Amino acid sequence: MDLNSILKPLAENLLSPIPMCFALGVFCKLIHGGIKIPKELYYTISIYLLMSIGFIGGHELAKEVHHNGVAGVWKPALTTLFLGCLTPITAYVILKYVGRLSPADAAGIAAHYGSTSAVTYAVANAFAESQKCAPNGFIPTLVTILECPGIAIALAIGAVATKAAHKSDRALDPEVAEQQEGKFGEALYEVLTGQSIMLMAGMLIIGFVSTFFMKDAVVFPELKELKDYTAYYAELKASFYPFHEFFYSKGMIFRGALCIFLLEMGLVAGERLGDLLKVGPFLVAFGILWPLAHGFLAAFLGYEAGLNLGG
Repeated sequence: MDLNSILKPLAENLLSPIPMCFALGVFCKLIHGGIKIPKELYYTISIYLLMSIGFIGGHELAKEVHHNGVAGVWKPALTTLFLGCLTPITAYVILKYVGRLSPADAAGIAAHYGSTSAVTYAVANAFAESQKCAPNGFIPTLVTILECPGIAIALAIGAVATKAAHKSDRALDPEVAEQQEGKFGEALYEVLTGQSIMLMAGMLIIGFVSTFFMKDAVVFPELKELKDYTAYYAELKASFYPFHEFFYSKGMIFRGALCIFLLEMGLVAGERLGDLLKVGPFLVAFGILWPLAHGFLAAFLGYEAGLNLGG
């Protein structure tokens, strides 16, 4: 493989509208520009993206199960669950014992690394499709599976490590211990009932169930050949097609929403660039290198689990 074969798709990815909108947001903050995204619009778009990913995952999972059973899904699902558990554990160990961060800080960062980034997934998916390597249809299902264990495990590690630190200093007051356990339970409940999991998991179930009860996406050739357009469009409206266009097509609505979302992300990142000077070289190196290490591992395990190149 020559260098050009690597640089060309990299340039095509980074110079596409979606990442360039992120760069515009960063640049605007650096020069104190006047771009502002209304928070209501930002939250609306985030809800739309989460719903789209969940709905698409449920729809594609239903089609996969219908045509091939669970044979093609269970290995990638177990691999995803394994990675969802491994990521926060390894991140915590590196942050705590190499970076010398406190248990709470290490667990907090590990939780973020274990959690799913719906936008990162959407951008990666768009890039894979642009390279004519469309991922397996049920990949959004794996995104939903990945969301739960990462945050929960990091929270558990943080709670256990904090309790152990207290015990090493002095015997922990039973009342304090009970309060800590209560806080951990509340935090875990908030994670499991939070917006990301509820929207993605809920829409995954809706997409899965509705697929079995609605006609598939678009064509009813027997009606079209008869030129019975009234019946044709009536069938079309009653089919999966309208939902396909809104959630599934990744056309104008989805990609436009992603551009606005990334612009807001760029504005937020640009506002916090100064934090890089505060966190030190270790966290900067960790933020760059650790995702690459896990990315290579995930690509290898995904291949072994039977995913296609895009997957």
